[in-house]
Amino acid sequence: MEDVLEVYTRPYDPNDRKCVWMRPLNSWSLIILESIPTQPGQVERIDYEYKREGVADLFMFFEPLAGKRFVNVTDHRTRKDWAEAMRNLSDVIYPQAEKIVIVMDNLNTHSPASFYEAFEPEEARRLTNRFEFSLFAKHGSWLNMAEIELGILIRQCLSRRIPDKSMLVSEVNAWQKDRISKVVSVDWRFTTADARIKLKYLYPVIHV
Repeated sequence: MEDVLEVYTRPYDPNDRKCVWMRPLNSWSLIILESIPTQPGQVERIDYEYKREGVADLFMFFEPLAGKRFVNVTDHRTRKDWAEAMRNLSDVIYPQAEKIVIVMDNLNTHSPASFYEAFEPEEARRLTNRFEFSLFAKHGSWLNMAEIELGILIRQCLSRRIPDKSMLVSEVNAWQKDRISKVVSVDWRFTTADARIKLKYLYPVIHV
């Protein structure tokens, strides 16, 4: 926790270091509602049952100090999907950054080992050196700023039925573009000093 909170206090440098919070969203259902055949003089009716058209996964990347967020829509959430999303972050979104600081959940796919599963050793090593990883402890997702942004995405964009992946990508891109244009950020105020007071019960008692 303190490691993550220390990252939050780092100054913003647009030419050097980017602090990005990452959060995956698992298996968003793509469904279609079935229309009920109508008779003359009747309005169209929709059955409550639906046809499932598969699922999609979303990777949320959020740079709060710059008010930027980027969402990758994929078919799965495997090590290779994560590695590809991270390479896109490195080489397409932040190619000029000397080091990209990533704060994320401590999942088994969130590891440099995923780079080696997806790419040749030289490429895997290059990507490993591009990132500085800071992981949340178990039950520590409340510290993840991307979690906040993901919740907003769900409320503003995904809290309805979406029939297919192409529409999902289109809607997410439109939402992302709007949020970036407004430079929406997060005013994070919970510090390490606050944690040591409010979460004192989490710290071991040292008897001198």
